[in-house]
Amino acid sequence: MIIGSRGSALALAQTEHARSLLQEKGIQTTLKIVKTSGDAFTDRPLYEIGAGVFVREIDELMLRGEIDIAVHSMKDVPTERPPEIILSAVLRRNSPYDVLVSDYKFGDLPEGAVIGTSSMRRRAQLLRLRPDLEIKGIRGNVDTRLRKLRKGDYDGIVLAEAGLKRMQIDVGTERLPTIPSAGQGAIAVVTRKGVDDRIRQLNHEPSRIETEVERTILGVLGGGCIVPIGALARLHDGTITAKAEILSLDGRRCISMERSFTISNYKFAADEMGTELKNKGGAELVEEAIKNIKG
Repeated sequence: MIIGSRGSALALAQTEHARSLLQEKGIQTTLKIVKTSGDAFTDRPLYEIGAGVFVREIDELMLRGEIDIAVHSMKDVPTERPPEIILSAVLRRNSPYDVLVSDYKFGDLPEGAVIGTSSMRRRAQLLRLRPDLEIKGIRGNVDTRLRKLRKGDYDGIVLAEAGLKRMQIDVGTERLPTIPSAGQGAIAVVTRKGVDDRIRQLNHEPSRIETEVERTILGVLGGGCIVPIGALARLHDGTITAKAEILSLDGRRCISMERSFTISNYKFAADEMGTELKNKGGAELVEEAIKNIKG
């Protein structure tokens, strides 16, 4: 079977992990590397390229039958998907959290420190915590971003903790008190309908449930990568604790919510939580962000 992946070191590390699990199930794969729009246009912010920039071209190859399986970072997968493509498995989740890579602790960053991130969510959350910071866009793979940090272009950069762990990069980090993107830290294995059902055996159900809660909230709010939205669900002993927030682009306004509910009604509860956030002013923040970004 042909498995599609982006060519970055992180994407390949995640894909090789999935391939090893598939091999254990007796499924042999051949790797096909795909260069996506998100990889090609590293000089442009992701929101300018459009939603699903790391997924669209891989979806198209799958729909044409040129690949059978694809591996994605769950946070990159849009909530609206082609009906012919299914989420076959969510692998055991790694850390969902954001970390600061810097010679400074977050609270000790000098006034006006330059922090690198291209995420609208991270930008808004950082400005909410520290309005004095200068948030500067940064693109490229993890190694490229770390090289720019070492060169002195930034006083710190924000990365996903899971990515550093998967690439076995040992740098000084500080976990940030921010709510991450929906699905952050999880790996999605997607296929066309009707492809080998053995792939479903890779699924880690607690990780699937957590990310489904987060993605449901995100889907209700809408806005994609343009809007600063964080969502995090944690499952423990049959109870899900979910936190979510939506912010203005400058971080000055924030609508947040935390709920606990049982696993028996998690789909309904997640939808209800997203709807409540939307009705409490989230819809206006989504509309405002889209208007400001797209002009």
